[in-house]
Amino acid sequence: MSVETRTQPAETGTGPTELIRLEGVTKRFGDQTVLDGLDFSVDAGKHVTLIGPSGSGKTTILRLLMTLTRPDEGTVTVDGERLFPAPEKQLREVRKKIGMVFQQFNLFPNMTVLRNITEAPVTVLGLGRDEAEARARELLDLVGLGDKCDARPTRLSGGQQQRVAIARALAMRPKVLLLDEVTSALDPELVAGVLDLLRDIARSTDITMLCVTHEMGFARDISDQVLMFDSGRVIESGPPEKIFGDPEHERTREFLGAVR
Repeated sequence: MSVETRTQPAETGTGPTELIRLEGVTKRFGDQTVLDGLDFSVDAGKHVTLIGPSGSGKTTILRLLMTLTRPDEGTVTVDGERLFPAPEKQLREVRKKIGMVFQQFNLFPNMTVLRNITEAPVTVLGLGRDEAEARARELLDLVGLGDKCDARPTRLSGGQQQRVAIARALAMRPKVLLLDEVTSALDPELVAGVLDLLRDIARSTDITMLCVTHEMGFARDISDQVLMFDSGRVIESGPPEKIFGDPEHERTREFLGAVR
């Protein structure tokens, strides 16, 4: 199985290319500080998973990268381009490099499945309708929904809708795929199929992935690095075998004990 994505930046002699960087990022909502002087980076082609209790700031990071919210302090950089502050034209260009799959599928109910997937490539990337539809049909075959091109999202199960949302994100050929608790709205029997699909994408492409999940088995399978969040800070990070097998921080051990 293969998924065409944008070519990642070439590696240099000094090591992997950094694709995402957050430096000194603070975000407040009223009196609550959800990100507290956060620093971390993600290299091109890597799969990084954010774990931690609800409210620890994980989804806010994804929203910052999608420019759905802005930091109060600090800088966010994607593929060498700073997001804040930046002119709107630059933000639009950076958004083209990022695909996001949300908890709630956010499909357009008045459009067919095929139109849901082709709309952004045509209007944002400027692809011809025929090329966009050919790409969409390939992706629907990939996610196991090749026979649903003309269906409306409301006629699909939750698991099928999430597969369409994944295909829609990939249709933009993003450099970065953001995954925000993509199985949290699904019935338990539908979770495994969606996670298996994402495992296949992680293994068969060079796409960079930043994932927020409470599915610890999935995080262990796909991650190059796992970051444990608490109160808006990274309190521990490392490869999955270290974080899940021998965590150093007591808060990490408590969290993993509660979610397993």
